[in-house]
Amino acid sequence: MATAVGHAGALVVGRFGEVPVAVMKGRAHLYEGLAPATVVFGVRVLGRLGVRSLVLTNACGAIDPSLEPGRLVAISDHLNLQGASPLVGPNDESLGPRFPDLTDAYDPAYRRHARDAAAGLGLELGEGVYAAWLGPAFETPAEIRMMRALGADLVGMSTVPEVLAARHMGIRCLALSCVTNAAAGVRPEPIDHEQVLRVGARAAGDLVALLREVVPLLD
Repeated sequence: MATAVGHAGALVVGRFGEVPVAVMKGRAHLYEGLAPATVVFGVRVLGRLGVRSLVLTNACGAIDPSLEPGRLVAISDHLNLQGASPLVGPNDESLGPRFPDLTDAYDPAYRRHARDAAAGLGLELGEGVYAAWLGPAFETPAEIRMMRALGADLVGMSTVPEVLAARHMGIRCLALSCVTNAAAGVRPEPIDHEQVLRVGARAAGDLVALLREVVPLLD
């Protein structure tokens, strides 16, 4: 059950153009006090239903100062700084192997499709490394400096658990972030969750346009 503001917590099944899709409107987060297995329950259900391609979206903060609010960014890799993983514990061999390979967790071919589609639409699609933070407090400036030193371009509180669960099941992943704010210390102004929601809403049109072009290209 999603409790975060802006997360409806509903599953919608239908078609996106000619492509059959199952859409999770909203997500559960670790910071809601849920177990990692609960957070990724929806992904595992989709995998059991036969879904082989997963597109994840999120709102995030920009550690890289060149990434302005409203910019769409394809995640190329991640840093799991949440201190948790849905793969911890006894392994269910019917889901996947004990030690899944995450070399291409964010599918290179899918990212290439997204870049080509964005170029065709005249959209500037960035690419970067996403640091997953537990939350629910926004990060401190010192924590952001640490993430920058570790190689992160973006920071958020989601996505990585779902990618871990999906790749464990052999599901190919594309993750698209919408930059809604500069991370703590990057700019002088404080971070405001209401601003995050407003910027995300304004960027929704670009994201939908991009998905309309990309989704039919995914296997």
